Amino acid sequence: MAASRRRGSLRPWLERAARRVLAWEGVRDARVDLTLLDAGAMRRLNRRVTGRRRLTDVLAFALPQPDGRVLGDVYICPAAAQRWVSNGGRGTRDEGRVEEELIRLAVHGTLHVLGYNHPDGPGRTRSPMWRRQERYVRRLLRRPP
Repeated sequence: MAASRRRGSLRPWLERAARRVLAWEGVRDARVDLTLLDAGAMRRLNRRVTGRRRLTDVLAFALPQPDGRVLGDVYICPAAAQRWVSNGGRGTRDEGRVEEELIRLAVHGTLHVLGYNHPDGPGRTRSPMWRRQERYVRRLLRRPP
């Protein structure tokens, strides 16, 4: 993905990332809706759902269906991703790194919809879900392991 891609055209890339994860996971009958929220809306949603009064980067909700279909909603906050990257989270202040983080969040949320979880705290990035997430991000960005 080009580092200069404009934010307005990110939505198709994020939707593609979610579709690819579903395909790689072998999920055929699924629908995962992605919604981009500004910081205020994401903070309010986080408070309403988790009771936490802070900004978060991604929230995901699975909606189990009696027939086994996978339905889910993933909410992503580009402002939180920008803040994470700018504060030294991943990479530098480079715009491409923000886009990479947004793709990571789409993958992360999609995996949560599929039932994957990770522990809170330091073990988070060593969890099977996190390793799977990073493998998919590398594939989406066409990077070697």
